[in-house]
Amino acid sequence: MMDILKLDKVRKTYGKHVAVDDVSFDMPTGCIFGMLGPNGAGKTSLIRIITTITRADSGVVYLNGEKLGNKHPEQIGYMPEERGLYKKMKVGEHLIYLARLKGLSNKMAKQEIGHWFEKFGIEDWWSKKVEELSKGMQQKIQFISTIIHKPKLLILDEPFSGLDPINTNLIKDEIDELNKNGTSIIFSTHRMEQVEEICEHIVLINAGKNVLQGSVKSVKDQFKKNKFKVHYEGTLPVDVAEHFTITAQNKDAITVQLSAGNNSNDFLQYLLRHGLHIHAFNEILPTLNEIFIRQVGASTNS
Repeated sequence: MMDILKLDKVRKTYGKHVAVDDVSFDMPTGCIFGMLGPNGAGKTSLIRIITTITRADSGVVYLNGEKLGNKHPEQIGYMPEERGLYKKMKVGEHLIYLARLKGLSNKMAKQEIGHWFEKFGIEDWWSKKVEELSKGMQQKIQFISTIIHKPKLLILDEPFSGLDPINTNLIKDEIDELNKNGTSIIFSTHRMEQVEEICEHIVLINAGKNVLQGSVKSVKDQFKKNKFKVHYEGTLPVDVAEHFTITAQNKDAITVQLSAGNNSNDFLQYLLRHGLHIHAFNEILPTLNEIFIRQVGASTNS
């Protein structure tokens, strides 16, 4: 299947500041893709190029195999971190206006707005002014405006910022449903726990450069340290520390880091030979947060 998005050596400068420094990556069609990086890393500059708000100084962006051009914004939905609703407009009129900008007819816009108002249980918001709504309510309206034209590529920049847990779960469920129905989604954030929960593939941007990319599984496998945790019943052999490096231990669990000469089966068989009853045996993979801190530190100091 063709990638929904491909960047090839994309570069963007503002004066002497290099915001995007020869970034290349591919985004598989139909996935939820995490664009990660600390504040000021260049994520927003990249998004502005992908959405055609600005143009790259050099390099090429492809959407669905085509060079990015003026016709493509109608295929993209973008919810920026800084929300951009007109406070004095009525909610219904505002959404019709934004939908028309994305190419929908007046009739189709009203139909889609009605569908989403019913889905969110907010049918009585039509005539309210945006400024009368809470921040969480405004975020729902912003989300509707982002997806109303059924974009092929949806870009969400810190979509849960300022939302309470109930509304966070509501938006998460909608993101999941959109993705199941074929929408490709870029999720831009510096919140690693959300990425771990939601994304299948990631790219890590730091100081304008791409420092890491791949599936979440392959990235974690790349940084794993051969550590295993065992929950057991019985008494550990007294010489366990002579054979394996213990990194944590309590009365019914032990964590070891295996050397290059050992594998997990050797360790498990050792415990079984000594009469232990094994309740659970798990490899400990690094969290994305640990990988993020390690790689951002490495790329900043290099």
